Amino acid sequence: MNLSSRITQDIDKACLVLQQGGIVGIPTETVYGLAAVALNAEAVSRVFQAKGRPTSHPLIVHLSPHDDINRWGVLNESAQALANALWPGPLTLLVPRTRLVPDWVTGARETVALRIPAHDMTLALLDAVSDAVVAPSANRFGQVSPTSAEHVINDLGDSVDLVLDGGSCAIGIESTIVECTNSILQILRPGKVSALEVAEITGLSISDMAGPSRAPGMLIAHYAPNARVELCSTISEAEERRGTYISNGTSADVLHHDDLTSYALSLYDHLRNADLRGCDVVLAVLPPDVGLGIAIRDRLSKAAASN
Repeated sequence: MNLSSRITQDIDKACLVLQQGGIVGIPTETVYGLAAVALNAEAVSRVFQAKGRPTSHPLIVHLSPHDDINRWGVLNESAQALANALWPGPLTLLVPRTRLVPDWVTGARETVALRIPAHDMTLALLDAVSDAVVAPSANRFGQVSPTSAEHVINDLGDSVDLVLDGGSCAIGIESTIVECTNSILQILRPGKVSALEVAEITGLSISDMAGPSRAPGMLIAHYAPNARVELCSTISEAEERRGTYISNGTSADVLHHDDLTSYALSLYDHLRNADLRGCDVVLAVLPPDVGLGIAIRDRLSKAAASN
């Protein structure tokens, strides 16, 4: 089958593939996910295989707003407040799991990551499937996340059964993950939803991330292109380094945006395009350490750690 023929906008077709145990690339407002019905062990196993992802690394369960969240996780007062205020949206809650949730979803942990995505096409799909799906980013493990249907096909090829094309992602980086397992909240992965927003909604302070990896995106090295990523403090530093590299015969590209929304939206596209052009080095200018800039800095730092 021609790989481009695996891209569709037919929700019913995608629903049938999932119900029959297949895996489907799905659009969300953050990045494209690789979906399988969460309670289907064989289908979820295919997700791990397609991504080359360790089975000990937990997955995020994506739910319809019409699903009963309490079937999957135990939400305390803070988690419920965040869900009420920000779902559907780019927020994942890590909460104690219920007996329904199998080990193959959580990596045998006693917590589960839950989210309701803000994408009409995927919400319609979840309603049609009448079940929750796991949906880690639809790319090879540790590499650059996909923000279009074409990215999914380019990364995963014929290991994915179908890709539901919902256009380009509106945000461009993964959801914020907040751990809500006790009275202290931790942001395990920064995203568009900021620590300030979380604190304002819950009335609680946010503690620094600590402890072992227990949610997606907590590994030190992640989100990496083939090109080497180097971090720069200013645009002038990046341009100076670029000039030095070019004079030595090394191809180098500068990654920078003054506007944080534009930076997040174009981040993964820029890293992918650098690889397509055969670029050796990407010189990434770190944005201010506030708001969405915190999430962008996190992704860039992890991409650079993969060198």
